[in-house]
Amino acid sequence: MNDAIKPATKQIEVQIMGQSYLLTCPSGGESALLDAVERVDTAMCRIRDTGKVKARDRIAVLASLNLAFELSQKDSQLLRLNTQCDDALAGDGGHKTLPPSEAAVAAPTIALDAVTQARLDDLARRLDLVLGSDGQLL
Repeated sequence: MNDAIKPATKQIEVQIMGQSYLLTCPSGGESALLDAVERVDTAMCRIRDTGKVKARDRIAVLASLNLAFELSQKDSQLLRLNTQCDDALAGDGGHKTLPPSEAAVAAPTIALDAVTQARLDDLARRLDLVLGSDGQLL
């Protein structure tokens, strides 16, 4: 592959559960990678600290499953919110709002992965298009 086409990458040394790893990420992606490393390290240390599981590979599998489950839950929640938003906008001339309990969920308070952030950006773009010059969501 030609170096001019190949995206620039950077190697970062990190610690996960006390063990060093040399990871590669795209330039500019260091912060996202470090956030992911922190989540994995926290999940693995939490499992290790329970004292019920000792083997590093089993801890890694359990932590991976826990994180995948959390991501799946967030994806399902986002899909529900997208559907509710689509239904609300279609059902009342584009001016219906979500109930406060659901609107609060729509405002994330955690760092989001790139796919989730892209979905939220798309939703915001769609809302801007529907709202047009009114600009009033609530």
